[in-house]
Amino acid sequence: MLGLGGLGLSLADLLAGERAPEVRPTADACILLFLDGGPSHLDMWDMKPEAPDGIRGEFKPISTSLPSYFVCEHLPRLARHMHRATVVRSMHHSVNNSHGAAVYTALTGHDRGEVGGSASANDYPCLGAVVQRLRPPATADTVSQVHLPYITKEGAGGPPQPGFFGGIFGRAYDPLFVLKDPNAPDFSVPELTVQADVSAARLAQRRSLFERVDAGPATLEGQLAAGEMTRMQQRALDLLTSERTQRAFRLADENDQTRECYGRNIYGQSALLARRLIEAGTRVITLSWAPDANATWDTHGSNFVSLRDRLLPQLDAAASSLIGDLAERGMLDRTLVAIFGDFGRTPKINGNNGGRDHWNFCYSLMMVGGGFKRGLVYGASDKIGAYPISDPLTPGDMLSTIYHTLGIRHDREIHDQFGRPLRLVPTGDVIGDLLEG
Repeated sequence: MLGLGGLGLSLADLLAGERAPEVRPTADACILLFLDGGPSHLDMWDMKPEAPDGIRGEFKPISTSLPSYFVCEHLPRLARHMHRATVVRSMHHSVNNSHGAAVYTALTGHDRGEVGGSASANDYPCLGAVVQRLRPPATADTVSQVHLPYITKEGAGGPPQPGFFGGIFGRAYDPLFVLKDPNAPDFSVPELTVQADVSAARLAQRRSLFERVDAGPATLEGQLAAGEMTRMQQRALDLLTSERTQRAFRLADENDQTRECYGRNIYGQSALLARRLIEAGTRVITLSWAPDANATWDTHGSNFVSLRDRLLPQLDAAASSLIGDLAERGMLDRTLVAIFGDFGRTPKINGNNGGRDHWNFCYSLMMVGGGFKRGLVYGASDKIGAYPISDPLTPGDMLSTIYHTLGIRHDREIHDQFGRPLRLVPTGDVIGDLLEG
């Protein structure tokens, strides 16, 4: 087995990536509200009130802060922010049956068709992993990426979905998973708390030990494994001693009015925690809105009941509060709030108490801040919301554009742990029409 020198690579090259790409960033951070399961575009962002019975939904459209654009009546607070938003109504991709494959496509731009399965070490890296590697926070004691409040499974009791992990970059580039309910009265993250019997001197000794271990193994595999482990341990030590990180997780410091505004539920309080983490310097927050793929937005049955009574009110409170808070604090210009799922829902309403089924051929998403245009409705679907009729876009296009705002070239070369080259976003381009001049 060749050593690192024989390959012309150092361990730092493999684990930390190459130079940061030369793209002027318009965003320093991204909060992704991922509506796992497939939100109904026809009942949220792309309503069709003139469509025939059996396609037209039960909800009424309401006017928004963007003239001539309407959204669902159950998104009244979010409607007041549409002048700040880019809404794309012409998304599509190839995956209709497998949630896991559709999620993976939506989050990485790697469209592998209906090939499902769980997360794998051979997956393309998630957005947070790429940012952690190529544009990490300025200080080591800042959490680069956080995922909350669930590791979403491919069905109840199933394996973790792909697209949320470090993949080919290795486990050191997995996000910090916060899997406790921020709405619980006793919410805390004990993993980030130094035990009373661990002194500062003892932590320093551990840090020194990890550094010595990193220099030990002689083989490529050994150095990769040791490097990955010590990077994870190093990050844990940095976080354990960081007052900035500790403070961000203290949701009890927020006043009751603010917490109520976001919604006293696991998703609303996760969105509030996301804002606090961005203030503390975190680059990427992913909020996966489902414990499993079928639990929330996968509305094969009772689509309108679920949206009206639970999903849309919670999203309306959390997303509108987050956008409003960031704007009031002067942070929205440099923070991208992205709201999308794995696909949309069928135009045809089924007989399962008014449900809608999977529909990958056309769906919508929403982007706010971070360099995306204000007050833009991009693309259009046909009269029943079945197919794009103008400006069709793929997840690769959206991921390319998101990376561009974050200062990362979408077509740059990345390497897996063994130095093998890949294009960051396999297909797709930056869509300049979505971005501010």
